[in-house]
Amino acid sequence: MTALTLSTAGAPGLRADAIVVGVAKGTKGPVVAPGAEAVDKAYDGKLADVLETLGASGAEGEVTKLPAPSGFKAPLVLAVGLGAEPEKDAGYDGEALRRAAGVAARALAGSKKAAFLLPLTDAADAGAVGEGALLGAYSFDTYKENGKDAKSAGGKAPLADVVLLGGKPRDRAYKAAIERATAVAEELNRARDLVNTPPNDLNPAAFAAIVQDAAKAHGLKVQVLDEKALAKGGYGGILGVGSGSASAPRLVKLSYTTSKAKKHLALVGKGITYDSGGISLKPAGHNETMKCDMSGAAAVFAAVVAAARLGLEVNVTGWLALAENMPSGSATRPGDVLRMFSGKTVEVLNTDAEGRLVLADALWAASQEKPDAIVDVATLTGAMVLALGNRTFGVMANDEAFRTAVHEAAEEVGEEAWPMPLPEHLRKGMDSPVADIANMGERMGGGLVAGLFLREFIGDGITWAHLDIAGPAFNEQGPFGYTPKGGTGSAVRTLVRLAELTASGDLG
Repeated sequence: MTALTLSTAGAPGLRADAIVVGVAKGTKGPVVAPGAEAVDKAYDGKLADVLETLGASGAEGEVTKLPAPSGFKAPLVLAVGLGAEPEKDAGYDGEALRRAAGVAARALAGSKKAAFLLPLTDAADAGAVGEGALLGAYSFDTYKENGKDAKSAGGKAPLADVVLLGGKPRDRAYKAAIERATAVAEELNRARDLVNTPPNDLNPAAFAAIVQDAAKAHGLKVQVLDEKALAKGGYGGILGVGSGSASAPRLVKLSYTTSKAKKHLALVGKGITYDSGGISLKPAGHNETMKCDMSGAAAVFAAVVAAARLGLEVNVTGWLALAENMPSGSATRPGDVLRMFSGKTVEVLNTDAEGRLVLADALWAASQEKPDAIVDVATLTGAMVLALGNRTFGVMANDEAFRTAVHEAAEEVGEEAWPMPLPEHLRKGMDSPVADIANMGERMGGGLVAGLFLREFIGDGITWAHLDIAGPAFNEQGPFGYTPKGGTGSAVRTLVRLAELTASGDLG
């Protein structure tokens, strides 16, 4: 993991491989962002002119490298685009800083140490820059020839050390911001690692064992229900989905509790470690990335550990519904009826609509503890990708105010989200002649239908939200900002922020 520190050192005398400065897109050309005054002065106040000569405009994500000026111990200056210059007296948006830091960290792969001189007006800005740099420096090298010693894409190891200049190392707010950025980024990167791990190594039992190890390391309580315990408890949804695989399913409960808590937040994650579609087999071309179908469970796991590391004054319980959806002679068939943990029966019309089945059991289990709110996270429907694209997740809820709060929390931490409705008229499409409900309804609005299905398994009077992260959970394109190719860790930051807001009493 890349190290992150604050320093009051001056840029000229700092021994580093590179100095990172920000450049914005002004009305008349590139503008050097605040924080880089010492660097600009060393170029006789003409750094913006030099950058423009080199083709820089200040556009978001743009990277320009140039030799450091005379007198600097670092040999390189890297200018990273921040996008449009903010209006007078308005600071740079935290997400713009986060993305710029991520781009710079990726561009400096192979370097040991870089000093960041991006504009910092307060501790929150320092946290944003630090978080972006740590997320941007991520790489997944476990399966390369030399294992953990292998280098990332391009044959270059990730940036090893990030030093933020312009901050206040002894200021409590700055120290807290850096500690938070480190905890959140490390846990988000843990989620990325899990999503990127191939399914032959990450089956439900292996996932559960990883959670148990983390629980021991961070003083968390963990309970793992294996196939025998699931059968005894009547978890028909999880068992039904996992029945076709040689790898048996698991339900993992991970709990962070504190005597200072006044609220209890339950998080539920879909953990399909591989999704073939089951008997309703996915067509060719749709299977290759289905290791990512446990992204929701990875996000929940990471968020609970982050809450513990941050010492938040809220009880947080994570429920990970883990199964592998495979076709075999023992697999659930279209037309089968499953009796769920809640006692309701579900007619399975499509075995590739399996995520809602495992979530239904976990949601009902979470409801039995009567938490103040439940939030589930799942790569649930292709329909949500069609609706919102590959970078935005949908938010549904049984309470409009809570849906708004979740959406605002996501925006605050830089995750793209959009509120979606739960139209009552779509519920009728899931009526079944043989069971209480079917796992499929109308094709149009399929993401909303899935949300309505999940709502059926929320206990009375419990506030609930559903995050469908099918689009942003796995990036099949090139990296951008602080987001790598592959597993992204989508929703981790939103969940952590929800836990913080619950702890402070600002979530209702």
